[in-house]
Amino acid sequence: MTSGNDGRRLKYVGLAIAAAALYALSVPLSKLLMGSVDPGALAGLLYLGAGAGMWAYLAARHAAGLKSTARPMQQKDTRYVIGMVILDIAAPLLLMGGLASSAPESVSLLNNFEIVATALVARALFGEIISAKLWAGIAAMTTSCALLTIEPVAGLALSSGSLLVLGACLCWGIENNCTAAISDCDPALVVAIKGIGSGMGALCVALLGGSPLPALVPALLAMALGFASYGLSILAYVTAQRGLGAARTSAYYAVGPFIGVAVAWLIFGETPGTGFVAALVLMALGSWLSLPEG
Repeated sequence: MTSGNDGRRLKYVGLAIAAAALYALSVPLSKLLMGSVDPGALAGLLYLGAGAGMWAYLAARHAAGLKSTARPMQQKDTRYVIGMVILDIAAPLLLMGGLASSAPESVSLLNNFEIVATALVARALFGEIISAKLWAGIAAMTTSCALLTIEPVAGLALSSGSLLVLGACLCWGIENNCTAAISDCDPALVVAIKGIGSGMGALCVALLGGSPLPALVPALLAMALGFASYGLSILAYVTAQRGLGAARTSAYYAVGPFIGVAVAWLIFGETPGTGFVAALVLMALGSWLSLPEG
């Protein structure tokens, strides 16, 4: 029989995997939307969709007389909220910029570098323990990312699109730890603040950089995707962090890129090369090694 603690742990693990599956849809479906939405504007609209959806959820919950049992935000949380919003302005802009010039399956796989960044930042700033097994996983995933980033046909030149994606992962790795520090607050409120603040910031940066606004229907589709792949995903992720911590939640979240790869192959039907297959095997090994024991 499963104990109460085991049951709660399984709940958090399930939420982390659900968050990964929802986010996995964002890369291939965003690639499809780039036919009608500029990458910069798309980055902002995805987060705006997440924020707007969560504010609507909070309003409906309030109207129904339901109250969150989480602690309210305090002044000490301000630095984490500001860091979270700023990093989430940069990350989607970098990701969409990289996706515009890269294959969606490669971008999906590169997203696992977020695990490496999250674990290292959690160790450096918050003292989370990194086991020898996790170090081995980090090494395997970093090697996989290196294979995906180098373009052999260009004389071993670095792929600019892949470097942008890795930059996004670094931002999210730091941001995950900021969010973990306030994960005992109402997760819906955290997502609402993150979505509106980061979405408006990213959209302003994109418009100032010359990105055109899309037509109404593509914009609504982008926001709907953002609500599912960012809003609901982040809500599940933040809730999972309550019981698992930043590094462990990221480890379970590692299943997401492989779902993204599968969806990208189904949509775009591209045949993977030898280098991609090698990177896929290394990433799978690294992700398995990164799973917490017990």
